[in-house]
Amino acid sequence: MSLIEQLNWRYATKRMNKAKVPVEKADKIKEAIRLAPTSFGLQAFKVIEIEDAALRQRIYNEACQQPQILEGSNILVFAAYKKITAELVDEYIQNIAKTRNIPVEALADFRAVFDGAVAGSEEQNFLWNAKQTYIALGTGLIAAAEEQVDATPMEGFNPAALDEILGLSPQNLGSVTILVLGYRDTVEDKYAAASKVRKSTEDLYVKL
Repeated sequence: MSLIEQLNWRYATKRMNKAKVPVEKADKIKEAIRLAPTSFGLQAFKVIEIEDAALRQRIYNEACQQPQILEGSNILVFAAYKKITAELVDEYIQNIAKTRNIPVEALADFRAVFDGAVAGSEEQNFLWNAKQTYIALGTGLIAAAEEQVDATPMEGFNPAALDEILGLSPQNLGSVTILVLGYRDTVEDKYAAASKVRKSTEDLYVKL
């Protein structure tokens, strides 16, 4: 299938059949998420994979009462850093130097670019970082479609409750989105065979 055919096939699956996504497929999707672009390449977020059944049940009970949480194969929580710290930036600079085999000193000007973010408020930082998770989320959705794996993006959950369950606040993290991977339940999901509804090209695009 072509990419456009795969994107026509995909949709935000409402019910899943509990079948496991093969490890190699899940790994490809997770690698695509890792390779997604972010501002300055900082990747100021973590992706937390929820495997424990009891933890999934608690998330369902307290933070996100959507059936995919219990029926999906892989649950990925995108959590953005609340505050960009000097330590976070220095770690990134060290990674660049190591990966590209260049001295840290050569990156001094680039390091200075982050001074404003480090000095910024937690609210400003979190908003910026949270936006980056959506780029990674979108990349994961496309990668899932390519692998013929169903994927459901979620914002409809209680972030404060999820942060508490996962112990995110002490880690300088806050949950932003959830991505559930799995396979559609064609019996229970009444939208599984429904036609995709989108604006026409003429309605969506404006040429100036």
